[in-house]
Formats: sequence, structure tokens, C-alpha cells
Amino acid sequence: MKCFLLMIALCGAFSSALPIVSKTEQVTEEDIQLAKTYLDSHYPDSEANRVIRSTDNNIVGNQLRQMQEFFQLEVTGNLDSRTLAVIKAPRCGIPDIGEYKTFPLSPKWSKKNLTYSIQNYTPDMAQDDVDEAIERAWKLWSDVTPLTFTRISGDSADIQISFGSREHSNIPLDPSFDGPGGKLAHAFSPADGGYAHFDEDENWTKHTIGINLFHVAAHEFGHALGLDHSNIQEALMFPIYNAVDPTKVRLHQDDINGIQSLYGPPEEDDNQLTFPILPTNIPAEECSIDICDPNLTFDSVTTLQGEMLFFKDSLMWRMNPEKIDIEQYHISTFWPALEGGIDAAYEDEDKKTLYIFKGQKYWAMGANVIPPGFPRNIHTLGFPKRIKKIDATVYDRRRKRTLFFSGDQYWRYDETKRSVVNGYPRKIATDFSGISSPVDAAFHHNGHFYLFSGSNQYEFDGKHKRFNSIKKRTFWFGCK
Repeated sequence: MKCFLLMIALCGAFSSALPIVSKTEQVTEEDIQLAKTYLDSHYPDSEANRVIRSTDNNIVGNQLRQMQEFFQLEVTGNLDSRTLAVIKAPRCGIPDIGEYKTFPLSPKWSKKNLTYSIQNYTPDMAQDDVDEAIERAWKLWSDVTPLTFTRISGDSADIQISFGSREHSNIPLDPSFDGPGGKLAHAFSPADGGYAHFDEDENWTKHTIGINLFHVAAHEFGHALGLDHSNIQEALMFPIYNAVDPTKVRLHQDDINGIQSLYGPPEEDDNQLTFPILPTNIPAEECSIDICDPNLTFDSVTTLQGEMLFFKDSLMWRMNPEKIDIEQYHISTFWPALEGGIDAAYEDEDKKTLYIFKGQKYWAMGANVIPPGFPRNIHTLGFPKRIKKIDATVYDRRRKRTLFFSGDQYWRYDETKRSVVNGYPRKIATDFSGISSPVDAAFHHNGHFYLFSGSNQYEFDGKHKRFNSIKKRTFWFGCK
């Protein structure tokens, strides 16, 4: 078993953040013993290379040089104050490595659809915030692999997540925690069950004050999937916890290389976004909603493979440019899990993915095929907890950005960086003057955005940031 124990943050790069050596400094016997224990533990070597005491109160040896090289210190072989500061800092309990690497024999999960459970919660954070942090952490890895992660309850999950302090479990060889500020967390390799444990004595937060749970969990899950440490400071799998803006936590290419060496890249679905051929739709006389009703409002509108889909309550209208008739279906005919209606939807043509939003959950799918791992929480996309639902959303293919509308505000989401653009949210009325009420639905068609609000439909020119026209929302149906 190998475990991960994160280090307390050291500001800036190690080489510049540690204290400068003073000529008057003396290395004590206690320091030397501490260094020997540290090096034997984290840089094991042959007896001939073990540290020895010299007459000038420095420590010399290959182990110390290896340690200095890993942390990008000046490689002297001497126990100077910068090196000693690193040794005294709380840190990982497994040996360091020179590049991304996996545990011995490269253990990995033999299946792609993994489950996880949260056994208990830290009192430091709201349970919803813990759920969101864990979900976002898994998403970093699922985005670059064919793996999916689905939360279940109980003890049957592949990876069990828990909080505890000191001697915190009855798992054989599970190392104990050491109180505040030392070992933040550890995770077992796939060969040892993939458990992930977090030290309850730490101050867990969703911000940079304290220890950010999302950041630590993302690192831990790399270990639970089979990765060891990286010596690249920018990599997520570097053993040091550095308090950064959690919205900027990303996988480095080194992390991606490592995880894909085990599981490969995401799989392409050749049948993605293929709508099933249904024998019949709902006859017009049996439809409970008149699509030409001037007071009709839509829950959502989106494009899909050149078609247009309109949603209202449990019903969906499908407009194909090659067909004269408008087809009507129950939403559950295509998506049984979404019976009862949806709030918003949009198509990412580049990823060949349809996104559907309902309450605080969302699905990303190939047409009517919902993959494992969904639904996910909308807050994992970066929305504040106060947002209970998305009213409307539309994808701007030219800019690779998605607009999300909720209440009187809207967000721009960068699909490339998978994060909300700085400066958002903004007021809808500020950038879309003339729309005073919430946006009910939105979609993109032939280079223009169409925003549905109240009884009207607004055609918006995104390039010149102006409205071209206002039409009745029933315009698309040829209503008189």
C-alpha cells in the first residue's frame, strides 16, 4: 500500500520561498537525526549512499542530493537551512519520484465505470459543498479518460471517501493522521481498495482560506486511480499543497500523460447524437397544448443535428427542415429519466453533445443515450450555491462559449477552459437591453441568438451586440 499525505502550502516556488542560509547557523544533532529519518523514508538508498556526518556540521550523501534535486533546490549535498525547511515541512509519506509514474506494477481499475461513496462529512463545510467539491474533483479525471464516476450509498462503492482524525480506521496498515497542519489526506492505490481519507483536524473549506477540499480531493483521486507523485511544481500530482484559486485548479499535461498511460484518452462514440427512429408521434388532436396559443411560453429550445426542439412541461416538439409536419412527443419517449419536463438545454456541436438541465442537475449525452456518471450538480460548473436552476442556455460555437441565464443575471462559460469567464455574472438588462423579464429559453440559429422572454422572441446579433427584430414566440410554427 502507498498513501498520499499532502504538504502544507509553501508560498511561491520552493527555491525562492525558503530562508537564506546564514554563515552563523549551526545544524543541531536533532536536525541531523530528523534529516536522516526523512531521507531514509522518502529517498531510500543503499547503505553506501546513506547520509553521514561531516566535521562542518553538514550532512553529505546521495539521498540528500536526490531530495534537493526533486524540490529544485541548489544541489549541494549539504544540510543548509533551505533544505532543512523543506524537511521540517509536513509532507507526503511516500517516496518521491523524478517524473510522473504509477505505483509499482502500475495497478489500475479493471473497469471504466467506477462508483464512489461519501461515508461521512466534515462539520467544517455544508454537505452540499462537500458533495460539489468531490464531484468536481472526479470530473477533472473523467474529462481526460474513458472513466466515469457515479456516487452511490453504502459500503459497496469502489472508492470510499471519509473524514477522520488520528487513528481513523480499522483498515490494515492505514497510517494515522497527525493533527492540524501535517498530513492532510491519503489515498490507497487501486490494488489496495482506492480508499480516500481526509484528516478531520484540518480546516476544510471551499475557498483558499484553510484547506480547499476540491483541490486536495482531486490530487487524492489521482492516487486512488493509480498515479504516484510528479516533481513538476505545476502538476496536480506534485506532493505540495499550494493554496491557489480553486477555479484555476487544472490537470497539467504531466497529469494527463500519467492517467492516460493507465486508461487511455476519452473514447469517441461513433453513434453519438443519433436520434432513434420512432414509429409514431402524438397526434395533434391528442396533444394537450396548442402550440399556436399566443400566451404559450416554452421551458427550453435547442438545436440538435440541424433540427429544432421546443420543450414545454412533459412535451417536446421536433422540427426537421426536411419535413413539413411538426412532430410531437412526450419527453420521456426519448429520455425516460427526464419525465415531467426540463428547464434548459443546448447543443455543443463541436463535442457532439446535448446538455439538459433540470433543477440543480444536468446531463451531458449523445441524443437519447445518457452515459454513466450523470446527472451531475450544476454547481460543479462554477455557479454559486444560491442558483437553484438554469432558466435558459445557448452555445456560441464561434467563441466556444455558452451563455447561461438565471433570474435577472447571465454567465458566460468558456467550454475550452471549462470555467466561468471572469467578470460574470452580469445583469441581463445591461447587455440585452429591452428584455426586462427573465429569459425563458434561448437557442442559436443561422448566426443569431434567439431569446424568449414573456410573449416575445428577440433576435440578437451577437457580433454587433444588437437586436435585429422582435417576433412572437410562435413564429417558428407558422401560426397565423
